[in-house]
Amino acid sequence: MAEESESKITADHETIRKWAEQRGGIPSMVKGTGEENGGILRFDFPPLGTKENLEHISWEEFFKIFENKNLALLYQEKTREGEESRFNKFVARKSE
Repeated sequence: MAEESESKITADHETIRKWAEQRGGIPSMVKGTGEENGGILRFDFPPLGTKENLEHISWEEFFKIFENKNLALLYQEKTREGEESRFNKFVARKSE
């Protein structure tokens, strides 16, 4: 099962939205980071306790910032134990 816990990377909006929504994730931005090209993106997972420093935003706003910053999502489908994983990190897209 090791391969299931491996991290994947994507910039596909539909894949990202589906992954987050399956886990109850809400597109969010860290409060006070709304720079010119957008703030620091995060997913909030309310069943785990909403983080006070996160501001929920629309998917449209989320992906606008995501594209402006040329980001990709590094994520996991399952943990090593086979549980659903919420591991995710926004990273710079590699230029090809």
